[in-house]
Amino acid sequence: MFSERTSVGLDVHARSVAAAAIDGVTGELVQARLSPSHDEIRSWVQGLPGPVAVTYEAGPTGFGLSRALNAVGVRCVVAAPSKLQRPSGDRVKTDAKDAIHLARLLRLDEVTAVVVPTVEQETARDLVRAREDCRGDLMRARHRLSKLLLRQGIVYSGGKAWTGAHDAWLRQIGRQSFESVPLQLTYQSDYDAVLSVQARRDRLDAAIEKIATDSEFTPIVRRLGCLRGVSTLTGFALAVEIGDWHRFTGNTIGAFVGLVPSEYSSGQSRVQGSITKTGNTHVRRLLIEAAWHHRARYRPGKTMRDRWELATPAARARGDAGNQRLHQRWTRFNDRHKRHVIANVAIARELAGWCWSLAVLEE
Repeated sequence: MFSERTSVGLDVHARSVAAAAIDGVTGELVQARLSPSHDEIRSWVQGLPGPVAVTYEAGPTGFGLSRALNAVGVRCVVAAPSKLQRPSGDRVKTDAKDAIHLARLLRLDEVTAVVVPTVEQETARDLVRAREDCRGDLMRARHRLSKLLLRQGIVYSGGKAWTGAHDAWLRQIGRQSFESVPLQLTYQSDYDAVLSVQARRDRLDAAIEKIATDSEFTPIVRRLGCLRGVSTLTGFALAVEIGDWHRFTGNTIGAFVGLVPSEYSSGQSRVQGSITKTGNTHVRRLLIEAAWHHRARYRPGKTMRDRWELATPAARARGDAGNQRLHQRWTRFNDRHKRHVIANVAIARELAGWCWSLAVLEE
């Protein structure tokens, strides 16, 4: 319930901030155009009739403003943009109107807040997302190289692609000069790009592995590692992206990452469609990739047992139960001849619940 006297909405941009404040006692509306300086915004907010509450939309400007306002005792709510109510039929959109709209929603307590991470959590998240961007860059670089060769009728048939043997084959292709000089230069450029991005990915992997062994996320990473498909890199990414696991339950975390079916129900009619795909895209992709590991027969190997050695007995028991349950679910889906991609999404949704149960497990 909104309890402050003044509600403030800020439409924050890189070079300017539109501010609007509504006094709950007098009804007065105060507007201003400010610079992005935290000191200037803080000074303007502290000059309003108190107590004051502030809100602005989450975006590329980050959470620094929220931390600066909370540090001086001003409650700041970072709003989830996708959850904001928009006036229907409104065809005029300006920064000033957006600020007023935010101030009114805050006063009505209709703002859905996002969790503001700590500085350490945010920096770890940036590292994980840099690795995710690098993974995408590597995939695109490999596609460019393979499709260049395909257009020339050159196809690798020596087994799985992008292995050591495949790399030796690519180097051999590079030594066999193409008839066209421009084509030779194009091939060399694309191959160098693959090597460069791959080296960058390996450096990021090594950095994440090192941080994951000695950080505030280490206990969670080790517990999550008790599940099949959740390596150190995956566990660390899940830990830093989710942040506070206690704000969810085993049933609600699937909806947070967009793994629940969309639904349109009215009266006696109930229609369910594809998954919502809302929330954190990175977490959803990690869970879907990890879910494929549970399709094969469950037989703990050396890698899994090594990860178990780092976790507590309770986490090992919980992880073993989850692995058995998820494989049994895969078996039932196969018996029902479910499409594998659909079955895997269902497994990923349940895997999210098992990850939650391990993350909140008391040491």
